[in-house]
Amino acid sequence: EVQVVESGGGSVQAGGSLRLSCLASGFTLDDSDMGWYRQAPGKECELVSTITSDGLTYYADSVRGRFTISQDDAKSTVYLQMKSLKPEDTAVYYCSAARVGLVGCGYGQGTQVIVTS
Repeated sequence: EVQVVESGGGSVQAGGSLRLSCLASGFTLDDSDMGWYRQAPGKECELVSTITSDGLTYYADSVRGRFTISQDDAKSTVYLQMKSLKPEDTAVYYCSAARVGLVGCGYGQGTQVIVTS
């Protein structure tokens, strides 16, 4: 069964850090572009970051310089290191796997990030 499971969210004060993890099963990371989306209450789903199977990365302007995406193929895990968090980063974060059609928000449980000022 193809599945991604997100974890690592929580509540943190502005300026703090969190590391999100996405454990993939049913497919291999080196066969798929991976990424993270987020959705804040009352807002549209937003692409945060992606990493290709070749290691090329993309970041939304709102997180560039603060977030870092990486992956560990041996652990089938994608990470999103988030630093200098802002209240506007508050959202549910979803892992995406383009190869298997898991793209966007809402298809999994996601992981909640709350940043307080």
